[in-house]
Amino acid sequence: MLRSPGEQRTYREWKRDAPTSAAQARELAREFMTAVGCHDERHRDAVLVVVSELVTNALRYAHGVTGFRLSRHDRGLTVSVHDAGTQPPRTVPLDPGSPGGFGLHLVRGLTEGGVRVEWRPGGKNVWATVPQPRAENP
Repeated sequence: MLRSPGEQRTYREWKRDAPTSAAQARELAREFMTAVGCHDERHRDAVLVVVSELVTNALRYAHGVTGFRLSRHDRGLTVSVHDAGTQPPRTVPLDPGSPGGFGLHLVRGLTEGGVRVEWRPGGKNVWATVPQPRAENP
């Protein structure tokens, strides 16, 4: 990914100790956001929804999480979930009468650019960026 030379980036990555549940991934995300000074409650909540959905999809449809990375940068916070799956995430048509299927729609609404996929040997990296909150005008 290209970025401006002045962009600051802080990240934490879990490879061998990747989360085995959405709850564990949310806890790691909370700790990371506190450590990097991400205190905006709405932003934190949006990140936690994205973490939950991407990790749950990897666990449910892609043979589990093989890596997890959180990155804070000038544009916001990026959630990356590595898995061993061979299929891209799939958005299903919204049907209020059917359970499930809302996750990726939620992620797309909370992120900048939606969900992206990078194919890697042995699987893929699914990532999304929750944009930095806008400063409110007084």
